[in-house]
Amino acid sequence: MSAAGLDQFATKFSESDDPWLTFTDRDEAMKRRAILRALGPGPIGRVLELAAGNGSNSAAIAPRALRLDATEGTQEGTQLTAEAIAPWHRARALRLALPAPFPRPLYDVVVIAELLYYLSPRDMRAVAEAIARALRPGGTLVLAHHRIDYYDFAQHAGGIHERFLGGMRSRTNCRIVRRTGRWIVAVVKLTE
Repeated sequence: MSAAGLDQFATKFSESDDPWLTFTDRDEAMKRRAILRALGPGPIGRVLELAAGNGSNSAAIAPRALRLDATEGTQEGTQLTAEAIAPWHRARALRLALPAPFPRPLYDVVVIAELLYYLSPRDMRAVAEAIARALRPGGTLVLAHHRIDYYDFAQHAGGIHERFLGGMRSRTNCRIVRRTGRWIVAVVKLTE
């Protein structure tokens, strides 16, 4: 993500700890439930969450994960995520501006929500290739993104999951968990 894009998110997190009402909005809660359904009941091994924002999804994922690396590109968001997951000692918030190496070499699950369309096509391919290397065979990828475009997107929302999975160059099995007029949550399994 460009420095200008990260600066915009940093400003939003400086002005409010919940600029998109992700902790309190009913639609966001429905999306979070779909993400949790995609993850399954747990316990889940090593989980990587990219672009954790303020930690609203992280706080829901942490109780199910044996290890959670919740990453965020801004210092402000990383701090908010750290506060959200503080009760879970096996969860940590880390600053990571993508594309960049991941904190661990291998994960059982990767969660990506509301990120991909902020990346340039080139950066998205780099992230896709990195996930293909970091997700263990048989691992799970959860994708949750808008289906409609917003003014600050670098790419169109339509087809974002398909474009991302094409960049992974891996054999996958994708299933829609929940779709509304505004967003979609999918669970992807890497096939052996």
